Amino acid sequence: MFSCNAADFLLASKDSMKSIARFIVYYSVALFLTSQIISGLKISGGLTTYLIGGITLSVLFLIVKPILSVVTLPLNIVTLGLFSFVINAIILYLLTIFVTSISITAFTFPGLAIAGFIVPKLYVNNFFAFIVVSALLSFIVGLLKWLTKK
Repeated sequence: MFSCNAADFLLASKDSMKSIARFIVYYSVALFLTSQIISGLKISGGLTTYLIGGITLSVLFLIVKPILSVVTLPLNIVTLGLFSFVINAIILYLLTIFVTSISITAFTFPGLAIAGFIVPKLYVNNFFAFIVVSALLSFIVGLLKWLTKK
């Protein structure tokens, strides 16, 4: 899922403030790229909104995700880890509550045809919009971390 967890933040705080700032930039850039790809993620405002969103996501992953992971551990075991998608969707929902200029709404995927594979037009409701945004956001953050690893 999201590629940053509490252990990463604790190690980052021991290393330097640069690492913490790096995570904030990762989430800010990932929010920007995700909003460009998925029409259901709407961010009104400018650079400050992306930075505030990145800071808020960093704090939510530092504080809320470990608590939710422990509380929902039995569900996560039964579903073989798939419930972590729901945990990340809850964190994104909290983000939309704390940062009111960020909203995630239902959207229609226009369809896709690549190399003979056809994905038809698909309507994504609010719940699955949070799931899709969280999956894409985690992919982008993981990619950014991979691209910038030392």
